[in-house]
Amino acid sequence: MSNDIDFISPYTTTNRIKRMIWIICWTILAKPFPKSLANRWKIFLLRCFGAQIANNAHVYSSAKIFMPWNLIMEEHSCIASGVDCYNAALITIKKYATVSQRSYLCTASHNISSSRHEQIEKPIVIEERAWVAAEAFIGPGVIVGEGAVVGARAAVFKDVAPWTVVGGNPAKYIKDRIINK
Repeated sequence: MSNDIDFISPYTTTNRIKRMIWIICWTILAKPFPKSLANRWKIFLLRCFGAQIANNAHVYSSAKIFMPWNLIMEEHSCIASGVDCYNAALITIKKYATVSQRSYLCTASHNISSSRHEQIEKPIVIEERAWVAAEAFIGPGVIVGEGAVVGARAAVFKDVAPWTVVGGNPAKYIKDRIINK
């Protein structure tokens, strides 16, 4: 085994500059507003940097979005306070889906079998009416099915079936989600 690792960043200089400008803009123009205050302004900022976001989606000021041009948020979706969207690949949050406080959506990892340790990117989809509870981790390539619930602090590495509840590390099926009418 060689100690020489020839890592090559997947990010161009242009990408790094865009991200730097984005971070400065979000920090100065959005973070001063508490929680979901000035939501329309934050949606405007995200759209200026390429996000596809519905007018009635909610993004809290303390959310961290790595590359807004890799974010789609549909009607009534929510990214709560402290959520970290490491969206090196696309993150889609569909209608009425919620990502709760301090959750981590991680679309990238590294090839641990390669001497180059190259980055591997896979999109994340949070389907309609799904709920990612507080401090959950959602890994690259995961689809959280329609109406599914990911329990607080769960670590999800595989798709979550629709209308189920999962929890733990690694996340495991707990029960079906049944909505009482």
